[in-house]
Amino acid sequence: MREIVHLQTGQCGNQIGSKFWEVTCDEHGVDPTGAYSGDSDLQLERINVYFNEAAGGRYVPRAVLVDLEPGTMDSIRSGPYGQIFRPDNFVFGQSGAGNVWAKGHYTEGAELVESVIDVVRKEAEGCDCLQGFQLTHSLGGGTGSGMGTLLISKLKEEYPDRIFMSFSVFPSPKVSEVVVEPYNATLSVHQLVENTDETYCIDNEALYDICFRTLKLTTPTYGDLNHILSYAMSGITASLRFPGQLNADLRKLAVNMVPFPRLHFFMPGFTPLTSRGSQQYQALSVAELTQQMFDAKNMMAACDPRHGRYLTVATMFRGRMSMKEVDEQILNTQTKNSTYFVEWIPNNVKSAVCDIPPRGMKMSATFIGNNTAIQEIFKRISEQFTVMFRRKAFLHWYTGEGMDEMEFTEAESNMNDLVSEYQQYQDATIDDEGEFEEEEGDVDPEEA
Repeated sequence: MREIVHLQTGQCGNQIGSKFWEVTCDEHGVDPTGAYSGDSDLQLERINVYFNEAAGGRYVPRAVLVDLEPGTMDSIRSGPYGQIFRPDNFVFGQSGAGNVWAKGHYTEGAELVESVIDVVRKEAEGCDCLQGFQLTHSLGGGTGSGMGTLLISKLKEEYPDRIFMSFSVFPSPKVSEVVVEPYNATLSVHQLVENTDETYCIDNEALYDICFRTLKLTTPTYGDLNHILSYAMSGITASLRFPGQLNADLRKLAVNMVPFPRLHFFMPGFTPLTSRGSQQYQALSVAELTQQMFDAKNMMAACDPRHGRYLTVATMFRGRMSMKEVDEQILNTQTKNSTYFVEWIPNNVKSAVCDIPPRGMKMSATFIGNNTAIQEIFKRISEQFTVMFRRKAFLHWYTGEGMDEMEFTEAESNMNDLVSEYQQYQDATIDDEGEFEEEEGDVDPEEA
């Protein structure tokens, strides 16, 4: 079995995570008490990827729930699936991180991190063949961003050869929960660039847009947003959990998706997403899925793929379909939109097909794109960061926890380097004779 250990930190991470477990339990026919109530043997065949088997045939999610305040945990416990998690796997502090990254990473979080690592170690030791870790968290607050990145770096030391993937909720321009978001996000990206293998960039604004435009929901709740997101999350690992004609696992994904180690920030998408009224007007076909999948409105990150170029793409189709059609549609998309794919990585779309569709659908597809347009997100955060950092606004909350201003400057320049790396590969052309050179007109006066 290729097991995955799931971690969720902070309020946002825990809410996304608990939605994810609702969808996963539903797919594997596990009811809220942990008993199996499904209708197909396939649901149990690889249930060990996400679940441990306990006494009496109970299935327990391999999840570790972390927060620095008890509130979110309590609401999960009293929620519909609260009884399914192992009580020892709730690890929480009392003080909260108060939206300060430094508290999550250096002071409050550092006090709690050893007990979290112990729980994770216990889960990892119970695995036959641990594939990797997945973390859900947001980058705007204190716990998810500060303690989430601390956890990843600690685990990376202990399990250097395992895949680390994070589902990170980035702050977006229209939806801001926290004033110091730019600080928290920049400090987190500084960590994620070095320590994760795959980071799925999600943000609330893009999810709101999907709810408004596509699903025609007039007042979307966070529950609705998280539900769409959890479909994408379960789609990414579907081919690990169910049989299929063409499999992809986390390692294969990382190898095929990451051309340069720092550029591992992906935009996810899920289809079919249709409003309730218009479902009966379209037939679900591979062509329809492919078209919607590459649609800019379908991306869960607030940046427009048409402003950049795809370095790589992975698509996960689910349901009974002809492989020939999948390959044709993917090739078709690539040839028609060749300007949006870098030409120095030929055939840069990887597809996987899993036979079992999600509950209540005939077929679906999950999209993962590594597009240079993702730099828009980092640029935006960096601009907001600079505006505040120039005035040293709010800095005392961080320096008071023992941080140094140098760390901010480093994180800022690391993020700006990331942006220029994306830009460099966006402009790179195939006739550069092995060397990526900037387009004409971008030459530095000193170099000239």
